[in-house]
Amino acid sequence: MKGLVLKGSNNIFYVECEDGKFRSCSIKGKVLKDSALYYNPLAAGDFINLEPDTHSDDEGLITGLIERKNSFLRLNQKLNMPQLLAANIDLLVCVVSAANPPFRPRFVDRVLVQAEIQKIPVLIVINKCDLKISADVRDRIEDWKRLGYKTLEVSAKEGRGMDNLIESLSAKTSALVGQSGVGKSTLLNFIAPDLNLKTSAISDKYDRGTHTTTQGEYFKIKALTSKGKEHSINIIDTPGVRHFAIYGIEPEDTALYFPEIEKLIGSCKFGLSCTHTHEPGCALLEALKKGNIHKDRYTSFELIHKELQETVKKY
Repeated sequence: MKGLVLKGSNNIFYVECEDGKFRSCSIKGKVLKDSALYYNPLAAGDFINLEPDTHSDDEGLITGLIERKNSFLRLNQKLNMPQLLAANIDLLVCVVSAANPPFRPRFVDRVLVQAEIQKIPVLIVINKCDLKISADVRDRIEDWKRLGYKTLEVSAKEGRGMDNLIESLSAKTSALVGQSGVGKSTLLNFIAPDLNLKTSAISDKYDRGTHTTTQGEYFKIKALTSKGKEHSINIIDTPGVRHFAIYGIEPEDTALYFPEIEKLIGSCKFGLSCTHTHEPGCALLEALKKGNIHKDRYTSFELIHKELQETVKKY
């Protein structure tokens, strides 16, 4: 029997089965190949094979993983292992707040790099647009647009832009990713009020949110626009994170996942041996000087490259 993983923790997974029933399933022995290489062997969105329990109709054993179309993950730095956040998605929705908690574009840049690695389309959603959008925030939004990334400005509080969000999610399986406090759960509650997800207040001391989603969960939603049109949406709400560490590339390949930098590779005076930090004739530094690369995007590139180098040295 086949099933869809809706959520899971401590190696117990809640599965929607093809017979229409929902079962709590454990993994049978060591049937999942390479599962030991991951922080978590399965993620919301995974399709699996299972055997229903002969003694309890609401339990089962997972006997195999059906090959994934894709997966979205990050590096769990504490254990130096990849952590699966979602599987088999059509769209990654990166949620960031315009303010409160502060706008953090470098988190978005990291998500964009990981999505480029996994070859998953991204929609950047700027939430809390009922708050004032500063010139710096506007500058970064426009730069993402210039690079070809789709952006959407919304306010779950006022309903602004929410019809566009619903239409962007329609007939897709999407995953929401964002730092704690940016309003992922609030967005989902607006789209599907029956979910009644727990939301968090922002800490005045640290100006950041607390984790309210502690495990990824898959939802099947019927969402209505303000005009009453119904849309079918499958969405995975991933756990809120404070830091997003990149997984799956070598430090020297970082530039390949910044589109504005990738096109300059090989154009430097010192060719592929250029570190893009100080060398004369560096095409990247020239583009930065001319404003063709946003200075904050260059900083993101530097920080990710350095972090990957430190990870290699550490392990």
